[in-house]
Amino acid sequence: MELFAGEYDVIVIGGGHAGCEAALASSKMGYSTAMFATNLDNIAMLACNPSIGGTSKGHLVREVDAMGGQMGLNIDDTFIQIRMLNTGKGPAVHSLRAQADKHDYHRVMKRTLEAQPGLSIFQGEIVEIREKSGRIVGVVTALGDYYSCRAVVVATGVYLKSRIIIGEYSVNSGPNGFYPANSLSDNLRDLGFIMQRFKTGTPARVDGNTIDYDKMYVQPGDEEIIPFSFLHDSLTREQIPCWLTYTTEKTHDIIRANLHRAPMYSGEIEGIGARYCPSVEDKIVRFPDKKSHQIFIEPEGKHTNEMYPQGLSTSMPIDVQREMYRSVPGLENVNIMRPAYAIEYDCIDSKELKLSLESKSIEGLFFAGQINGSSGYEEAAGQGIIAGINAVQYIRNRDPVILDRSQGYIGVLIDDLVTKGTNEPYRMMTSRAEYRLLLRQDNADMRLTRIGYDVGLVDDKRYDWFMRKCERVENEINRLKNLILSPTQEVLDYLERKGSSAIKSGISLYELLKRPEIVYKDIEYLGGKQEELLRQDTEQVEVSIKYEGYINKQLRQAQQFKKMESRKIPRDIDYANISGIRLEARQKLSSVRPESLGQASRISGVSPADISVLMVYLEKRKREI
Repeated sequence: MELFAGEYDVIVIGGGHAGCEAALASSKMGYSTAMFATNLDNIAMLACNPSIGGTSKGHLVREVDAMGGQMGLNIDDTFIQIRMLNTGKGPAVHSLRAQADKHDYHRVMKRTLEAQPGLSIFQGEIVEIREKSGRIVGVVTALGDYYSCRAVVVATGVYLKSRIIIGEYSVNSGPNGFYPANSLSDNLRDLGFIMQRFKTGTPARVDGNTIDYDKMYVQPGDEEIIPFSFLHDSLTREQIPCWLTYTTEKTHDIIRANLHRAPMYSGEIEGIGARYCPSVEDKIVRFPDKKSHQIFIEPEGKHTNEMYPQGLSTSMPIDVQREMYRSVPGLENVNIMRPAYAIEYDCIDSKELKLSLESKSIEGLFFAGQINGSSGYEEAAGQGIIAGINAVQYIRNRDPVILDRSQGYIGVLIDDLVTKGTNEPYRMMTSRAEYRLLLRQDNADMRLTRIGYDVGLVDDKRYDWFMRKCERVENEINRLKNLILSPTQEVLDYLERKGSSAIKSGISLYELLKRPEIVYKDIEYLGGKQEELLRQDTEQVEVSIKYEGYINKQLRQAQQFKKMESRKIPRDIDYANISGIRLEARQKLSSVRPESLGQASRISGVSPADISVLMVYLEKRKREI
């Protein structure tokens, strides 16, 4: 018997990283929101690596934070170690990564959700999404409760018909033994969505008391803690070390001898796995000449002995797991507390979505996270905040927020998923971003905070703080342009110590900072310190000045890109009737239904010649109208 249980503006299905950001966004924007999780204990669960950020992923976290999201604030509250990666390279690829206290991360996020006005949290499985005349009207739970709503965000993660595989053993289960969601996949199929089967996996969790750390290399956190959230300029906290060890030839021999028992090779696993996050057996097969692979031993939290051996993801039988793990230096006597496993799950074909993450076929139905074929907490959060914002924009009858590829890594992520689709779990990488010098993690607030403010997600207090930062940065850049340094003996001696060429006449501090060997701290010494400047202010000043030429070049490229993005394509266009476009291109264009010429040009199978024909057709159609 179906019972009416309540009415909300937005309903979010799923309590993972996408669901949390979506629910917080819609409720902060002033719209009543309900979030459903199959178990409230798996809200914001770090089911795999207990970490946030990393190469390119740190950019996504900063962008979520800049728009008013929660992930950056949550990891700042709960990290146990933090490091800036890729510091030997340019600022475009600097990425922050933090080891989290797994249980604290869940606890703090759940508390944040519970304290958010206008947001209700329920434990329950959604088994049906209701639409009427192509528009969302509500959802139904497994218990028969019906909730009406105006928009739905599906953020089910890896729970749809999920199956855990360990060797010959398999069971229908979500991560960490949580219940799967077995009914919603069929409902989505009934609604017309094409479902795919993907796979991911996780290493075992091992007992830290049975590890010999003397045989490993300590990996401490950074001495200077740089936070994720722009609301925090600095943090002080005692950090917990991680450890580094390596697989051995013995490890590889054990894996090779048992490949016939590996589910991914025996045919037991049907789902497609992530190319860029392979299991250890896959690494051994793909790189047979490599003598060893890195294994990072990472704590799961302050109040547990469980350790996460990053790099030892596997779905081998438990007896092989024990033998394999104990062949690694430092793990000779290790006890496995939780076995490693692979997990298969259903997801949709992301090409069925608009760039707003709304379904092309059902109004008010949005998708975010691993249901779209992506992998990773950060990718999920980035989609979640956009889906939550656009669910509200849909209700408001306003244009959706669409980040293009020159505005953010989130824009690159969504554009790749929607335009190209993916036949394996999609992982964000810096190499995917053409304009990565513009999309640095240090300037995410400069790029996106105004957008968050305009839609009502960033509040006045935060926006005022942001505007004061912009003013400080601008004032400092102007000061350095106007402050001329004379070639005094003290200055010449300092430059010589820095290995920098001498100056013969006056030079502005602005021009001096462009030298590779000169950093902002040198400018402070030579030109005086501005007491009101924060660390993130000086970082922004230094990068803006030092890379000015490269940045301006990419800005010009981005302007050309935006011209193509601004050429919108009508939704009712019939590609079959455009003569001159090749058959394959017609089929691809009809399937994706691109929103602009720029998006059309990125569809696999659509050539520059096809785009030229399409441009001529659109111009002719415009004149006729």
